[in-house]
Amino acid sequence: MRILWLKTELLHPVDRGGRIRTYAMLKALRRQHHITYAALDNRTIPDAQALAMEYAHEVVTFPFDAPSRRSMGFALGAIRNLASPLPFTVWRFLSEPMRQWVAEADASRRYDVIVCDFLFPAGNLPATRHTPVVLFEHNVEAQIWKRLAEGASGWRRKYLELQWRRVARYEAGQCLVMDQVVTVSVDDSEHIRSQYGALRVGDVPTGVDTDSIRPSGNIARERDHLVFLGAMDWLPNEDGAAFLLNDILPRVRQQRPNVRVTIVGRNPSQGLRTMAEPIPGVTVTGTVPDVRPYLERASIMIVPLRIGGGTRLKILEGMAMELPVVSTTVGAEGLPLVPGEHIQLADSPVDFANAILTLLDDQAGAEALGARGAAQVRTHHGWDRAAERFSDLCDAATRHRQHPVSTIAGW
Repeated sequence: MRILWLKTELLHPVDRGGRIRTYAMLKALRRQHHITYAALDNRTIPDAQALAMEYAHEVVTFPFDAPSRRSMGFALGAIRNLASPLPFTVWRFLSEPMRQWVAEADASRRYDVIVCDFLFPAGNLPATRHTPVVLFEHNVEAQIWKRLAEGASGWRRKYLELQWRRVARYEAGQCLVMDQVVTVSVDDSEHIRSQYGALRVGDVPTGVDTDSIRPSGNIARERDHLVFLGAMDWLPNEDGAAFLLNDILPRVRQQRPNVRVTIVGRNPSQGLRTMAEPIPGVTVTGTVPDVRPYLERASIMIVPLRIGGGTRLKILEGMAMELPVVSTTVGAEGLPLVPGEHIQLADSPVDFANAILTLLDDQAGAEALGARGAAQVRTHHGWDRAAERFSDLCDAATRHRQHPVSTIAGW
């Protein structure tokens, strides 16, 4: 197939879950299909376009200024978005040059299928579509906004509730007009069917590069050392770090005062650094060139997320490194893991702390949990299997219709 892949960014540096999943999926698909990768590009990574040839045969970029989440430009954009019916997470990535180019490519039928990677670039799809379109939903986006709103208060809660309603309406509309929706879990597929009424929904397993993500054998595990991995400029991860430092860690230290925590992930906010700085034994690394040494050194991976959607690639990476994992139910949702067999689940601060303490007290049990988790990942979560399933769903989209369709009026 000739696949046109639409994205709001180039993938390098490949340093967070969504980029990692897309990068690995495309590298696997590229071996069997012709990939044209079309993306917005803010030109902040000079070699990102050249590196894109690792996962695509052709690259088309559109210059784009995307302010960072903590900038004044981002805040002003959020305010201006109040006048639009579109959710901010879609509105901020509208690009007339990209929209025109995609419309021309669609009308000329140069591609067998268009893949819209995440909901965010959907605003740049043409209103009337000649080419089958697949929506790749790494998360059910409305779930994330709903949980963000539920955890906020005051004016921030009101704004997030507005965005949640907009995202839910927009996401439902897009799922209904897509030729195929692809999710990363059975749970997400069921949600989209039941809540949005979409019928053409399928899921692909989240994969891991099991050849490279495994213990090197050169770094010893450190007892009483917890690691939390995730891009810290993603709000659910920042909220999870605060939950860990404020509510979970103090309870763990009542019994194990020497427990250390390393929070690994790019772009931690000054607020998170300020929160962590006075707490002995807590390290916030920021961006690191390779997460594997941090995972190999730790004794337990923790995933204290209260907000989220999709599936957490970080959990599978930790398991591939033979780490025992303690997660909230939200953190592990969508992954085909058996609690107690592959992972430990706990939601309240007390239960989460107790799960950590149980593993710290039982080294043999912790190692056995890590070994079972690694076996599960290596058997069921290789990328070739995920790419084969994704390819089948794209092929189903091309068979679904032969005539142009129009999207919902107003979008």
